[in-house]
Amino acid sequence: MKNEATVEKTAEKTVVKKGKSPVVPVLTGPMVKYIEQSPATPNIGDMVEGPVISIDKAAVYVDLAPYGTGIIYGREFANARDIVRKINIGDKVAAKVVDTDNVEGYIELSLKEAKQAIIWNEAEEAIKNKTLIEATVTDANKGGLIILWQGIQGFLPASQLKPDHYPRIADGDKDKILEELRKLVNTKIHVTIIGATPKEGKLIFSEKSPTQKDKEKIIGKYSVGDEVKGEVTGTVDFGIFVKIEEGLEGLVHISELDWSLVEDPRALYKVGETVKVKIIEIKDNKISLSIKALKLNPWNEAAKKYKKDATVKGVIIKYNRHGALASIEEGIAGLVHVSEFGSDDKLREALELGKTYDFKITLFDAKDQKMALAFVGKKA
Repeated sequence: MKNEATVEKTAEKTVVKKGKSPVVPVLTGPMVKYIEQSPATPNIGDMVEGPVISIDKAAVYVDLAPYGTGIIYGREFANARDIVRKINIGDKVAAKVVDTDNVEGYIELSLKEAKQAIIWNEAEEAIKNKTLIEATVTDANKGGLIILWQGIQGFLPASQLKPDHYPRIADGDKDKILEELRKLVNTKIHVTIIGATPKEGKLIFSEKSPTQKDKEKIIGKYSVGDEVKGEVTGTVDFGIFVKIEEGLEGLVHISELDWSLVEDPRALYKVGETVKVKIIEIKDNKISLSIKALKLNPWNEAAKKYKKDATVKGVIIKYNRHGALASIEEGIAGLVHVSEFGSDDKLREALELGKTYDFKITLFDAKDQKMALAFVGKKA
């Protein structure tokens, strides 16, 4: 009798604690059919959904019929306080199963993990569909921008910025680049997600248009020598940027703006202005443009008028580290080398900006557009 009581007690334990009974009951008839048709209990890590049926100070209960009741409590409740505050009884919530062996028979859930899973799933869909989203720039570094989306921080490399936002720094100075990028902090920009790594919590963004055609295909339509019209999209110290068509932008370097000396490109061209340009180079998916190539080359005419050892008059228009530039006529200038005067100070004392002097041509090369001058000494 004692042994039988022990068996009965053990059998009772099998009802309370699954899988620990040495006794395996054999079921037959309708009971077998009922169990076979019953849905399987969700596994840890599964996403489940159901209406909230109760909320108390330390727990949220969710109806997960036909599986049972789910509970968000303890650490999971604390982690999801910001979400719980917005939940009302009857609201349908999605959650992630974190335990199926709760001592009270509940299925333990996590709202925080579910929210993260949903967000990463949305990110994958956004990548697939090239969805355009609005996000806030929260910070900047020398490589690009820090973007906040759905509570997740991501990175937007400077190379993925639109032309309007790209830092146009001629010498590539990283501190100046950072200064320009910081101007975008706290602004909202439209971006697409181009990379997502949930395990590492990484998102990579791009501001370039999701409908932008392949650049190589676009550039393939053009050849060196083509003359095209475009829109000025940016003016910087070293030139202007011109958009030829959507997805294709080229640089007109300051040296290609005009045959005459250009001090400030902004004084000549404004953003939004339409200009005609000539394609002078296509290399590494980049296109270089020229405006002066569409104008008559004054050096061709100068070759008929000027020769070595000739005396000419010139106006001092600029100082540089080599000496002073003297303009002989529109688009034609020669260099007066500093070595002729012994020092930069002495050169500037002898040759004043805006004043006209007599010079002797010591070098004239119309083909390479070079002219060297020697100061004669007579002030006009």
